[in-house]
Amino acid sequence: MLRFRNADLRPVIEEAIANTCRIAFVKDHGVYLLAERRKKGPDGRAKTLAYAVGCNPKLDAFDNWWNLAYEELGGDDFVEYLNPKDLIFTHILNSADDLELTATETELHLKNVSPS
Repeated sequence: MLRFRNADLRPVIEEAIANTCRIAFVKDHGVYLLAERRKKGPDGRAKTLAYAVGCNPKLDAFDNWWNLAYEELGGDDFVEYLNPKDLIFTHILNSADDLELTATETELHLKNVSPS
């Protein structure tokens, strides 16, 4: 199970809605969500990212975040696209709830959970 904190996720959802685009769920150098079309910083990288708790390479030791990402999502890097207008994201925008994400080989499961 991966958790995305509301305070981190809310700006990503808002940016995706404002830019009329999808939310990208990415596993590569960390695990994070970002708007498919987004503002970029001076270095060309996305400015607004929501990292899964424990999977932020800027905050978490490599072995820790890599092992968590591997356990939850497997070894391959990937991008999956999500609709920011799905009810789960509307709920996140209108509450203090966090997002919990679990995965199987064929499906992603998203649910709102009380903040930790």
